[in-house]
Amino acid sequence: MNRQFLLLVLGALAAVGIGCAVQGQPFEKMSSPPGTAVIYVYRPYSYGSSALRPAVTCGEDTARIGPGGYHAYIVPAGEKVSCTIETDTADEVEFHTERRSYYVREELGWGWLTAVPHLNPVDTDKAQSEIQSCVLEPQTAPTAEATQTGSVR
Repeated sequence: MNRQFLLLVLGALAAVGIGCAVQGQPFEKMSSPPGTAVIYVYRPYSYGSSALRPAVTCGEDTARIGPGGYHAYIVPAGEKVSCTIETDTADEVEFHTERRSYYVREELGWGWLTAVPHLNPVDTDKAQSEIQSCVLEPQTAPTAEATQTGSVR
């Protein structure tokens, strides 16, 4: 009986640790309004992806991207724009934006005890093949209480 219980617990832990791909609309490149650029941050799905969804901020917009998801950030062209991951090991990528599309892959490496997120700029050709398997990550609007306390999800 103990062996069956142990297998059940290990199976449940494995299912939680693996995570699952997000659900949403398949990737579709958007046209940016005049005077803006688009930064696509995406996270390809891979077996064993973590359910960790750190907040990624580019310019003034923040989103949480799960395995197999992406988010399009509309930012002002002609300015310096930073994209950051808000964790204990904050990672940052900066762009001097022009009116075009930029691509950033969010990856999770493994630290001592936890997953460590990284942002990696990717050239357009490579990104086009990788992002095709991603879906638009639906975002929930933050509540007034979460905005005031700084715990936007």
